Amino acid sequence: MRARVLVVDDKENMLKLFAKILGEGCQVTTAADGGRALSLIAEQEFDVVVTDVKMPGADGFAVLQAVKQRSPDTEVVMMTGYATVKDAVAAIKGGAYDYLQKPFDPDAAALVVDRACERKRLKEQAASLRKELQGVYSFHSLVGKSAAMREVFRLLEQAARLDITVLLAGATGTGKELAARAIHYQSARAAQRFVAVNCGALPGELVESELFGHVRGAFTGAQQAKAGLFEEASGGTLLLDEIGELPATVQVKLNRALQEKEVRRVGDNEPIRVDVRIIAATHRDLKAEVLAGRFREDLFYRLNVFPVRLPTLVERREDIPLLAAHFLDKHAKGMGRAVTRLAPDALRVLTGYSWPGNVRELENAIERAVAVATEPEVSARDLPAEVISAPAGAPPAETLAKMRYRDVVEQARERVSRAYLIALLREFEGNVTRAAERAGVERESLHRLLKRYAVRADDFKAER
Repeated sequence: MRARVLVVDDKENMLKLFAKILGEGCQVTTAADGGRALSLIAEQEFDVVVTDVKMPGADGFAVLQAVKQRSPDTEVVMMTGYATVKDAVAAIKGGAYDYLQKPFDPDAAALVVDRACERKRLKEQAASLRKELQGVYSFHSLVGKSAAMREVFRLLEQAARLDITVLLAGATGTGKELAARAIHYQSARAAQRFVAVNCGALPGELVESELFGHVRGAFTGAQQAKAGLFEEASGGTLLLDEIGELPATVQVKLNRALQEKEVRRVGDNEPIRVDVRIIAATHRDLKAEVLAGRFREDLFYRLNVFPVRLPTLVERREDIPLLAAHFLDKHAKGMGRAVTRLAPDALRVLTGYSWPGNVRELENAIERAVAVATEPEVSARDLPAEVISAPAGAPPAETLAKMRYRDVVEQARERVSRAYLIALLREFEGNVTRAAERAGVERESLHRLLKRYAVRADDFKAER
């Protein structure tokens, strides 16, 4: 839906200018004086109000006050030909988003209004996140509403109904263990044990013993018999996480155990029947591992009965605000902190970051932000420095193809703007005065840009 913008000015040419530069992307309403603007504000909801300061009748500050009383989340942009610092400061203190000094470049004015519209949208998004979390956008402990995650939920529900082997694939931090637990606790085995083991974390000489158990005296230090994880999980589910890390010798024995549904403890020739559902997980491409000779082909096909791939966070970028709100709620309750919402600048940074650590990294970032926040609202400055200062990456091609051209251009402009500001401050080690000189803008203007793009000059200052 197009943003609703009210433009208030007693000059007809100014109203026509805004109708022209905003008409394509916004639904523009105009008012030729402050009195008419006050009537419109009382009758209708607007996303952004652009108003002149000096007008006959009610002036721009009266319009600003009326907007904030009627709809506090509506953004206001003030225009002034008198351009005093006093007016600008008063406007910002009164709740204005920004101000334009006449005469101004039409493209620059359009950009300011676009930013104001985006801020209003982010406010609405932040307000709706808690409501969405109470809806249908989750499966067990997994959260998401993107098409990619809805497909994952469908597959996990199907896997939970079928007592078969499942292979979970996906990059580190995408939630493979959560998916495995979801399958188990939605299955007929939910009342039995869920046992998880990271195959890559087991010492090579003890892998077999950990999985299958051993008898007394089987090896040095084996002073008593011990059941393996297969026996411990019997009746329930065994998650073999990072299965691609298993030594070749253990792969052979695992394949046999899956085939025969029985295990032999180390040092014993008597088989033990086990009734266990196997879920395997890996961040590796097991097909490539098979071709490279590092993973047994027969074991791969025995595990690859019901494959499910967990998407990266970049592939499900639209889930980031929902996940962030979920983690904020979780950790605020856990720490007993009265932190209840995400600020628009924080949402902008979170959705623009590339998240190489995926959901796990996002949760860590939100946990840290909840811990350091000094207000009920998490802002961009509360996020880790590496998240704030990193330039955002472009969405994947399949995501781009689903976006409007205007949104793609806007995101590209934002990425380039943040990258430029980061490079600028890095060049001058956080010296805003020198950076402003290089950029060819006033120091105050650069400060406003840094605030808008959530870039902190202090992060680039050399250690003393």
